[in-house]
Amino acid sequence: MTKSYRLPAGWHKAFYTLWLGSFITGMGYSMTMPFISLFIADLGHYSKLQINLYSGLAFAMTFIAQAIVSPYWGSLADRKGRKLMCMRASGVMALTITLTGFAPNAIYIIVMRFIQGAFSGYINNATALIAGETPHQRSGWVMSQMMTAGTAGNLVGPLLGGLLSSFFGNIFGGAWGYRIPFFITGFLMLLTFLGTTFLVHEDFTPISRAKMKPMKEIMHDLPNLKLIIIMFVTTMLVQSATMSIDPIVSLYVKSMMPNSKNVAFVAGVVAATPGLGTLVAASKIGHKMDDVGPLHVLRIGLIIGAVLFVPMALTKSPWILAGLRFLLGIASAGMLPAAQTVLTLNTPPQSFGRIFSYNQSFQAVGSVLGALMGSTISGLSNYATVFWTTGCTLLINFILVVVFAWGISYRHKK
Repeated sequence: MTKSYRLPAGWHKAFYTLWLGSFITGMGYSMTMPFISLFIADLGHYSKLQINLYSGLAFAMTFIAQAIVSPYWGSLADRKGRKLMCMRASGVMALTITLTGFAPNAIYIIVMRFIQGAFSGYINNATALIAGETPHQRSGWVMSQMMTAGTAGNLVGPLLGGLLSSFFGNIFGGAWGYRIPFFITGFLMLLTFLGTTFLVHEDFTPISRAKMKPMKEIMHDLPNLKLIIIMFVTTMLVQSATMSIDPIVSLYVKSMMPNSKNVAFVAGVVAATPGLGTLVAASKIGHKMDDVGPLHVLRIGLIIGAVLFVPMALTKSPWILAGLRFLLGIASAGMLPAAQTVLTLNTPPQSFGRIFSYNQSFQAVGSVLGALMGSTISGLSNYATVFWTTGCTLLINFILVVVFAWGISYRHKK
C-alpha cells in the first residue's frame, strides 16, 4: 500500500462509529412511518381527511425544515467542524424523538417532526467528516458505504417500528403501543451521541467567521461550478425518483392482486427490495467507482434506472415488480454515492460542510417533490403513469450529466 493510500490513525474507529450512527439515524427517521397515521388517529377524534392531512404533514415537515435550515448548519460546520454538527444532530434527535412519545395530539407530532428536521444533518455531516479524513483514492467506496448505512436504517426502520408497535400494543394496549418505539429510538440516538462524542476524532482547525470565505466566493473558486450544480440537481432528481413510488407502492400492488389477503406482506416486500439491492451492491460498486471514476458509474446507474422503470410500468405481477425494484436498488448504489463522490473530489476540504449541506437541501426538496409527484400523478391518471414519468426524470438527469460533464473523468491510478 502506497503512502497516498494510508488511512489516518483511528480512521476505522471513526468510520464504524459514524456508519452505525448513520444507520440508527436512518432507522429513527423511518421507523414511525408504518404507524404514524394510526398513532395520530388514537390521539383525538379526527376525520379521515384530517388523519391523512396530519400524517402527510408529519412526513413532509422534516424534509421541508431540512431544505430551509441545512445551508446554515453547513456554514457552521465549516467554522466549527463536522463532529460538532453530528453531536448537535444526534443529541437533538434523541430529545425530540423521546418527546414525540409523549405526544398529546397531532399538532404536537408535526411540530416535533419540524424541529427534528431543523436540527437534523447527522448523516450529511458524518459523510462530510469521513470524506475529509479519507484519501481520494478511496472516496468512492467510502461514499457507497455511508449511503449503505442510511439505506439499511431506512430498510430496517419500518420493519422494526411495525414489530415494536404491534408487540407493545398487545401488551399495553391503546396509544402506548405506538409511544414506546419512540422511547427506544430516542435511547439509541443518545448512544449515537455518546459514541460520536467519545469515539470520533476529527482533524479540524476551527475557522473564525471573519476568515471564512463567503459562499459566493467559494462557488466562484470551484474548479468546475457547472459540475457541482449538476450534482445538486442529480441528487434532487434521483431522490425524487426514489420517493415518487413510495406513496403508491401498496396501492399498485393491491391493484395487481385485488382478491388477495396478503397485500400488506407483498407490498412490504416490494417496498423493501430496492434497499436490499443497494445493500448487496454498494461495496462492489464503490470499489468500481474508485477504479473507473464516479461520473462513469453515475451515467451507467442513471440509464439503467431509467430503463428499469419501463417494465415496472408494464408488469402485472407484484413479484416481477419486486425483482425489478431489486435491480433498481443495485443501480441506485451507483447514483447518489457517485454524485457525492464527485462533490468530494471537486470541493476544497474547508468547504465540505457547506457544499454537502446544500446537497442535503436538494435531497430534501427531492423527497418532497417525489412524494407529491407520485401521489398527484396517480390521482390524476393511473399508477403506471408514475413509473413512466419517473423513468423520464432519470433519463433527463442522464442527458444533463452527459451534456455538462462531457469529457470529465476521474480514474485513480494505483
